[in-house]
Amino acid sequence: MNKNYIAHYRKSDSAEQALEEHLRGVGKLAGQFAAKLNAPEAGELLGILHDLGKYSNAFQAYIKSATGNINPDEDEFVNYQGLRGKIDHSTAGAQWIWQKFRKYGKQGEIVGQFLSLCLASHHSGLIDCLKVDGENNFIKRMNKENEKTHLMECLHNAPDSYINKLEKLSEKTTIEIIIKQIIPILTNKQQGRNTPDNIKRFYLGFWNRILYSCLIDADRFDSDVFENPGNKSLRNYTRIDWDIPIDRLNTKLASFHIVDPIDKIRKQISDYCKERSLNKQGIYSLTVPTGGGKTFSSLRFALHHARKHQLDRIIYVIPYTSIIEQNAEAIRKVVEEEGDLTPWVLEHHSNLEPAQQTWQNKISSENWDAPIVLTTMVQFLEVLFSGGTRGARRLHQLTNSVIIFDEIQTLPIKVTHMFCNAINFLSTFTRTTTVLCTATQPLLNELKQSDKGQLFIPPGNELVENIPKLFSDLKRVNINNKVRKEGWNLAQVTELVYGEYKEFGNCLVIVNTKEWARNLYIECRNKLDEKSIFHLSTNLCPRHRKIILYIIKKRLRAGLPILCISTQLIEAGVDIDFSSVVRFLA
Repeated sequence: MNKNYIAHYRKSDSAEQALEEHLRGVGKLAGQFAAKLNAPEAGELLGILHDLGKYSNAFQAYIKSATGNINPDEDEFVNYQGLRGKIDHSTAGAQWIWQKFRKYGKQGEIVGQFLSLCLASHHSGLIDCLKVDGENNFIKRMNKENEKTHLMECLHNAPDSYINKLEKLSEKTTIEIIIKQIIPILTNKQQGRNTPDNIKRFYLGFWNRILYSCLIDADRFDSDVFENPGNKSLRNYTRIDWDIPIDRLNTKLASFHIVDPIDKIRKQISDYCKERSLNKQGIYSLTVPTGGGKTFSSLRFALHHARKHQLDRIIYVIPYTSIIEQNAEAIRKVVEEEGDLTPWVLEHHSNLEPAQQTWQNKISSENWDAPIVLTTMVQFLEVLFSGGTRGARRLHQLTNSVIIFDEIQTLPIKVTHMFCNAINFLSTFTRTTTVLCTATQPLLNELKQSDKGQLFIPPGNELVENIPKLFSDLKRVNINNKVRKEGWNLAQVTELVYGEYKEFGNCLVIVNTKEWARNLYIECRNKLDEKSIFHLSTNLCPRHRKIILYIIKKRLRAGLPILCISTQLIEAGVDIDFSSVVRFLA
């Protein structure tokens, strides 16, 4: 029997990765990841099984033909061009565990479906178990003909050492371990009442998705390390020493001088967050008006909370890339220093320029393996719910973490219930703490259709005290309502804006459309020196917007005249102050 079974081939030096080596490597990693679900045995079993189908003669002929290890004139040679992905090597392992565990009764059948679903889907994204027409797609996959899955052939070809390992991992005790993790989900209560069955089903599916995430990340990483051996050192295997960024943040905070009343208020908010960081894990709210220093206060809470509970990472979820860039820069200046062996902060969003990314950042972006991650709500929702494998790969990194949602009121309405269910699950079952930051808290814990899911925020989990007084003390704006029933035309708005600019020396105008921004800019440009007027909208590329904001801030600090005409993008947490703001009715 030919025992030279390979999993991957490296073009750079013609090296081959032995199949058993790959399966054991993925099993070890997936087991480590699944330990966060208290199910390392399940993770290791998935890793060992995921590529069982590669022991088929058909797959080996395919990969060896592709690498030139089989002469085109030999009988075993296959024309591999166009065959990529067409030789099924993911169903065999799924069928094996399904058939094995079904013998142990109902519990075995449940666990078998959990595991086989992960295995059957590890190249495609989680498959639909039930099709629109009612067909049971899962059973159809499990009953796929042996001629197509090559299950019996793979078991015959696999070495005894591998089969022995497989049998040991698939004993009945593994079923009992996984069932032990599922029972709390099935018996879960929310605010003293039984959790609705539809939400329990969501929880079970979400638990399965996290387990699936452990397999995907382990498989992709082991494959990547074979292709690029130097990348192995880029994975973070050690527990984070949170004392380092805490000390650096303390140094930064100590440099702030308490001069104005607002400085005292910001310090008070920061101290509240530090004090409550020692509380137990759960879902918290941080309701602070604009200008209250949410960024450093929430960071202070997160760092101390992560140290207290020995958590793996802090994840900031932010609605707009403009805020991410601003907050990432502020956090990076505090927690990173020259000489650090690895970066503390990872940005993951669409505005990142390839030239500015290191290889380490690119790899970390694939699996969010960094102490502090800043990403967008879009990316976060894709991790929770998207199809395919790219987003799902990062899901297990949300466990054992602190997740901070900045401007949580921007959460898309259509995903509200699913979002709440996911956050409740992470908080209840995976040692994840969530902080909802905003000046305008949405009532995610008081939704009209609560049976579909809503957040369960325990009483007393607001991080600051006396919110009405905070809003009163931080009031820095006088609103002058100039709305007219007949509206304003371009000439009238131009005169209003120019008058504010002349009176106060600087003025920001926020309009509702890019067309208004362009037309008003053109009209006002005739009245001002070209160095004093600026235009901002999403018609500009991200880097151009960043440069313009830098110039605006520099001129404001210098007391130079400025008229800025912008769309709503500037309202998304951009740290900037004008003496006068003209805002179109939203």
